[in-house]
Amino acid sequence: MLSASFADVGVRGVGSYLPADAVSNRVVAARAGCTEEWIVRKTGIRSRRYAAPGEATSDLAVEAARNALAAAGVRAAALEWVVVATSTPDHPQPPTANLVQHRIGARRAAAFDLNAVCSGFVYALVTGARLLNRGGFGLVIGADVYSRIIDPADRRTAVLFGDGAGAVVLGPVRPGYGLLGSDLTGHGDDHELIRVPAGGSRLPASEKTVADRRHHFEMDGRGVREFVTRELPPAVDRLLRGCGVARGDVEHFVPHQANGVMLDEVRPLLGLDRARMHVTVAEHGNTSAASIPLALDTAWRRGALGDGDRIVLAGFGGGMSVGTALLRWDGSSAPTP
Repeated sequence: MLSASFADVGVRGVGSYLPADAVSNRVVAARAGCTEEWIVRKTGIRSRRYAAPGEATSDLAVEAARNALAAAGVRAAALEWVVVATSTPDHPQPPTANLVQHRIGARRAAAFDLNAVCSGFVYALVTGARLLNRGGFGLVIGADVYSRIIDPADRRTAVLFGDGAGAVVLGPVRPGYGLLGSDLTGHGDDHELIRVPAGGSRLPASEKTVADRRHHFEMDGRGVREFVTRELPPAVDRLLRGCGVARGDVEHFVPHQANGVMLDEVRPLLGLDRARMHVTVAEHGNTSAASIPLALDTAWRRGALGDGDRIVLAGFGGGMSVGTALLRWDGSSAPTP
């Protein structure tokens, strides 16, 4: 689905949060039965963060939300809505977003979760921008705690994932700035490439599903790589053509931080040669829906985003799904870090 014209809605502030526990490749390799060198060669990842035993997804999301609100200079009470993109909610219900809404004091805001796995933040961003066509402020959070659903002995997944949260405050920006367009597509025919088999209505939790380890995250890494190589380049092409923007006019590329080696392989296929690709996967690992806002916040805090810069955001992952969006950064609305 290609969309444009978002009525001058853009990013007014960004924020993120990482758990304190940094987990090295040495620790992960020992559990997964591989070497530190193998992890770096296959993924580019050197470290990741794990949530503390008492930390859940909402805890990470709350901290990222508070940081984004502070950066925007917006009170939580002024928010129209709160959306949390996550595939690792605190509970099957209530929505994690309602827990966040309560804790940050956004008492008049609507709240809901959105699950598009690693594409979730872009899907939530586009949904949120549509909700703000009447003005006001909204909060989009990507947050995941994958350390709770990975099998530490499965080297195909355990070496990749970390925990974290990132958030943006959306609101009015100058005409011609903000979210310029998006392209969202679902590919349900590939749904088995990424999954957690048990715990839902199809295969409810039982002693057998626990004993059979069916509650762990499963991924066909080769199939995912082929999917991204096949589907991401045309998605970026549709996005830019729909917005009337040439590839050479894009200053920044912020992709989902799935795997550093895969990102290096797919980048030449996108034609964004002049764009600076912002990569945090080496330090953060793959944080699923949190990875794009985490990378965006890192770029902002480093002073890399200039007024008027065009930024391509690209999410891809379970579903399967692809979500791309084009932002024009309004430096007058997003404060200097």
